[in-house]
Amino acid sequence: MQKTIFITCASSGLGKATARLFQSNGWNVIATMRNPEKETELSQLENVTLLPLDVTNLEQIQETVKTAIELHTIDVVFNNAGYGLIGALEALTDEQIVKQLDTNLLGVIRVTQAFIPYFRKNRNGLFITTTSIGGLLTFPLDSLYHATKWALEGWSESMSFELALHNVGIKTIAPGGIKTNFAGESLAVANHPAYEEGMQKLFELMNPDNFEPVEWIADVVYEAATDGKSQLRYVTGEFANQLYDRRLEIGSEAAVEEMKQMVFGDLIN
Repeated sequence: MQKTIFITCASSGLGKATARLFQSNGWNVIATMRNPEKETELSQLENVTLLPLDVTNLEQIQETVKTAIELHTIDVVFNNAGYGLIGALEALTDEQIVKQLDTNLLGVIRVTQAFIPYFRKNRNGLFITTTSIGGLLTFPLDSLYHATKWALEGWSESMSFELALHNVGIKTIAPGGIKTNFAGESLAVANHPAYEEGMQKLFELMNPDNFEPVEWIADVVYEAATDGKSQLRYVTGEFANQLYDRRLEIGSEAAVEEMKQMVFGDLIN
């Protein structure tokens, strides 16, 4: 029987790459995005349905999930919507703080909540969420972004217990940098003169050469959806694994100090 995946933020980047990959492997794809009428590539593919979805709009979430369930039997929900926010906390406006939490964290929780009764009734289903290596360790001047990604990792782990009661799975995909528009239109930057040198140091560390092709990350999403494992976390990409392995090797306290010295050493000492 042909399976179906529901994807949020499928208009570009990892969401679009994942939609193409699953479609090419014979899946039905429900690709959601804020403005599906503007999408010209996915709309040409067989077995791909475009639906409108802004994950900060609770009413639209409920309407779109209802429509998706009526169209197909949903097997996998891929929570992919999110963006980066870089800047010192005192540089952020309340609007920026609320938007980051609303999109990266509450959007995922609300979409998941809308699907749970359906999966529970079917005693089948899998949630996959794009988190980040930034949900398992931290970089300077990324506090709000890390707040959302660490929250998603802890939330997913806790959710795995209650979902297991109904044979429903949940997994996270934690990549490092991805060669998409994440460092462009999907990245918001809040500047403050007191942190300007630190911001420059941070961007020097964010070397695009360490970023992974988006297709590689999409492959891991497909693996997570099809491998039948109860594995919770998929740390994805060489850069992310190097950072995570180092943290596990030396411990979190030493890893924090090492990161501080790596980025801000000459500014602090």
